[in-house]
Parts: sequence; C-alpha cells; structure tokens
Amino acid sequence: MACLEACKEDKFKEGELGECTFDGTVDWHGRPAIKAKSGQWAAGIIILLNQGLATLAFFGVGVNLVLFLTRVLQQSNADAANNVSKWTGTVYIFSLVGAFLSDSYWGRYKTCAVFQVIFVIGLVILSLASYLFLIRPKGCGDELTPCGSHSSMEVSLFYLSIYLIALGNGGYQPNIATFGADQFDEDDPREGHSKVAFFSYFYLALNLGSLFSNTILGYFEDEGMWALGFWMSEGSAFAALVLFLGGTARYRHFKPSGNPLSRFGQVIIAAMKKCRVEMPPDGEEELYDVDRKDCSMNGNRKILHTDGFKFLDRAAFISSRDIDDQKRGCRNPWRLCPITQVEEVKCILRLLPIWLCTIIYSVVFTQMASLFVEQGAAMKTTISNFKIPPASMSTFDILSVAFFIFLYRRVLDPLVSSFKQTSSKGLTELQRMGVGLVIAIMAMVSAGLVECYRLKYARKDCKHCEGSSSLSIFWQAPQYALIGASEVFMYVGQLEFFNAQTPDGLKSFGSALCMTSISLGNYVSSLLVTMVVKISTEDHMPGWIPGNLNTGHLDRFYFLLAGLTTIDLVVYMACARWYKSIKLEKKCEENDHEENFRV
Repeated sequence: MACLEACKEDKFKEGELGECTFDGTVDWHGRPAIKAKSGQWAAGIIILLNQGLATLAFFGVGVNLVLFLTRVLQQSNADAANNVSKWTGTVYIFSLVGAFLSDSYWGRYKTCAVFQVIFVIGLVILSLASYLFLIRPKGCGDELTPCGSHSSMEVSLFYLSIYLIALGNGGYQPNIATFGADQFDEDDPREGHSKVAFFSYFYLALNLGSLFSNTILGYFEDEGMWALGFWMSEGSAFAALVLFLGGTARYRHFKPSGNPLSRFGQVIIAAMKKCRVEMPPDGEEELYDVDRKDCSMNGNRKILHTDGFKFLDRAAFISSRDIDDQKRGCRNPWRLCPITQVEEVKCILRLLPIWLCTIIYSVVFTQMASLFVEQGAAMKTTISNFKIPPASMSTFDILSVAFFIFLYRRVLDPLVSSFKQTSSKGLTELQRMGVGLVIAIMAMVSAGLVECYRLKYARKDCKHCEGSSSLSIFWQAPQYALIGASEVFMYVGQLEFFNAQTPDGLKSFGSALCMTSISLGNYVSSLLVTMVVKISTEDHMPGWIPGNLNTGHLDRFYFLLAGLTTIDLVVYMACARWYKSIKLEKKCEENDHEENFRV
C-alpha cells in the first residue's frame, strides 16, 4: 500500500515502525498515522468528554435563555421566543464558517481550538456582564422579583457576549463531530464499525452534557442565580478546552483540501464553456480523469462517475482544444475538470433536497427551548414545597435519547438486520430519518393535546400566568420523550448520512449541513410565530400565543406544526426515493456504497 511505503520512507526507527492507517490520515508532525499510536477510542473518548463539557457550557446559557429575556430584560413571551430562535439559528449559521475554514485552510484540529477559545471569551463576558450590570437589584430574575431597566450599553454588551458564544460554539460543533470520526479508519473493518458507533455516542455525550445544565444549572438560574449558572458554564467550557488540547499528540488529521468554492466554480464555468459541444451518447471513456497510478486526488479518494446532472459532465469532456493543451503540457482548470471534481458538485446537488426536508423537523425540535418552556411555566410546577424549573423538563428528552440509542443499537438494529435479505445492516440512514419525522408528528400532537387540557384547568384572570393551571407539568413528559426518540432517528441519522455522502474534502461541510438545517429551522420557527401572532391578533383578539397563555390557543400552533411536518414527510419520501448515493474508490480499489443508502 502507498501508505506503508510512505511510512518506510519516513525513516522511523525500526522499533517504532507500525502499521499505518489506510485512509491517508497523518499525525501531529505530518507523518502517516500509525494505528497503534494514534486515534481510535483513546482519542475518541477525549473528544466525547470534550463534547459533553462544551455542551454543558452551551446549554447552561441556551436552555434558560428565554426565561432570562423575559425576567431580566423584561421582554414579552413572543419577543423572547423569537430572539431565542434567531440566536439559536445564528449558532448553526456560524457552523458554515467553521466548516469552510476547516475543509479549506486550517484543518479540523486548529479550527476546533480557535473557536473554543472564542466560546470561552464569550462566556467570560456574559458572566461578568450579568454579575456587574444585568442582575440589578441583586437577587432579581426569579419568578417573583423582576429586574430593573437597563441601559442600551448594558443590553449591547449582553448581545455581544451571547453572539460570541454563538460564533464559538457554531464554528466548533461541525468540526468536532467530523474530527472525532477522523480518529477511526473506515477502510479497516474493526475501526469502520467503531466509526459508525462513534456518531451515536457523540450524540449521547451531547445529551448527557445538557442533562447537567438542564437540571442543576437550570435550577440555579430559575431561582435567580443567573451569574452563578453562567460562571459554572464558563468553568466547564475552559475544562473542555484544556482537555482537548491535552490530547493533541494522540489525534489523527486529514490535510485541508483547499477552497471548495473555486473547485465548484471551475466545474460550472467549464461546463458552460462547452455547452455547445456535441457529446457522444455513451461518452464516459472520453471524460477526463486523474492518472490511474495516483490512487487519490490531494489525498482524497476518487469518486466514480454517475448518471444524472449530465450537463456537468461537459466540464470533464476532453475536447480537441483540451487535447492541444495537454500536448503542450498544460491544463486549464477552468475549462477541463477531473471526474472526481465534477462528482463533488453532483454530490452536493443531490444532498440539497434531502437537506431541505430536514428543516421542518428542526422547527419542531426548537420548540423545546422556547414554547415548551413557556407552556411548562404556566402549569403546576410544585411538588410539596419543591419547585420544578420548566426548562428541566428537557431531562425527559435526554433520558429518551439515551434509552433509544441503546434500544436501536442493541435491539432494533439487529432485529431489522435479521429480517432484511440484503447484506446491509439495519435501517438505512434515509429510513431512520423518515422514522424521525413520523415520531416528530406524534410529539406535536401530544403537545397540542396537553395544551388543550392545560387550558381546561387554567385560571383566565391571572396576571403573570406562571403556575396558573392545576395540570401538573409532568404531563409534558410524553412530548419531550417523543422529541428525544425522534432525535435518535433523525439527527444521528443525519450525522451519519451527511458524513458518508459528502466527498472526503468536504466532511466538515457535511456536518455543517446537519447543523444549518437546525439553524434554518429556528428562523422558520421565528417566522411562523411572527405570522401566527400577526394573523391571530386581528380584530383585537388575544391571538394564539399571547403574553397570558391562558387567553390564547397554543394548542392550535402545535397542531399546525404537526400538519406541516406531515406534508414534509410526504415530500421527503419522494426525495429519498430519488436520491442516488456517492460512489467512492478505496485506496486503489473500487467501493460502492449504494446498497447502504437505498430507501
């Protein structure tokens, strides 16, 4: 293998020589990574712990942000829900920035380190601003004690801090998932199985990290101890950064492959230049490819030619002018592109319909951080003398995620495999994402029914509405548990799908696509709330989502989301049937994954 030859050429000491990875990864010094001394679960566990601590820090801010805006900054329910949706959406928009820098220039390790530093800085500013300026008078911000007014400078400092947090966490998240997957060589059967398992454990670590923030930190913040909660988040983020840097010597790395925008542009321009060129009906043999002696292009696996988007094949078609250029020993990349480069563009175009269908699911998912919390605050939140923070109900979501990850990997996956006639294992990623949409519909129906009963037992004349219904907050448990079950099928399936179906030079971009669907889901949620409030408040009506939820109809909004998700499911099924998977060559040998992604 080329990798082993490179190992020998690096003149390692004979005692240090070991088997190298087959996927082209390198160690910290840029030498081919040795399996026994790099990556695998030793590095994977460090990354999982880092993810758990960073998630604890992020959700220590995000899970109760809607209550901070209403209690401390005195915003209305609708305004607070919109601002949380916009902020959360911005977090995931920044994931595209991190993915671009990672795939193009910095590599995943440097990108993760830089954005974690920004994340820590944002948390320091938020903690200081809350302690010094925002929590005034001291002890305000709980259910009974509203805070005073704030100057524009103080509010601006608050928004600066939370958007620095958004930048830091957004740029870090898509890269840490892909960087963790990089620690396992998928061309090795044993490590390839571990790589698939890593995505499930990664999402589990994310949820376990948020468990602490949703319970302990959520309790402190609900009681008005906002500064303490933010400082604990800061400590967790700093510990995550130190842990990540501590594993530097163990990590495996893929080298960045250059700016993908220029590669995409070259394909489009080259195809347009040859729009009038006559191509033979079966002209695959006349398409330009890199030298067969080179097993990869820029260290990445080659992508085999596929049908579809045939117009783009013109970019790889060798015309008489291209032959003349080759005789002169030159090639114009804006006129002739290799098949692999053309297929990169095709891969992204095929992913877009699937990606668009995941946005409505993210609208459902984002309700946990906004309207679910406001709904819970209007229910009975006490057991004896103990008050349950509404945001802590998301614990049921986290426990559901942990349970269904175990159930799927240990029970459902082997069971489905025993009934399938093909060699592929369990449900495909596309099938799992479809199951996630079905469960999301059930979650919204459950939330709507709970709201109907909450209104039945609510006092209409309450002023602040918190705790005004005699219906226990624990009736929210089913809707949180259903959201958690849907995440296991939808988001874990998305992570695996986009990581497997993007070219080697765009792996971080694949993870960013998953996060960007969450981003757009938050923006769509904000738009829906704004439209519903505007339409439902005509003729001086209180509307579906008023400040006093007891005079509104939040249940109708939940049923609206259930209807939209049902329509989205139908469209998704059509797109999934149309989808064709990427066809990759392994290092010097052909590999076709089509069966693994068949609907």
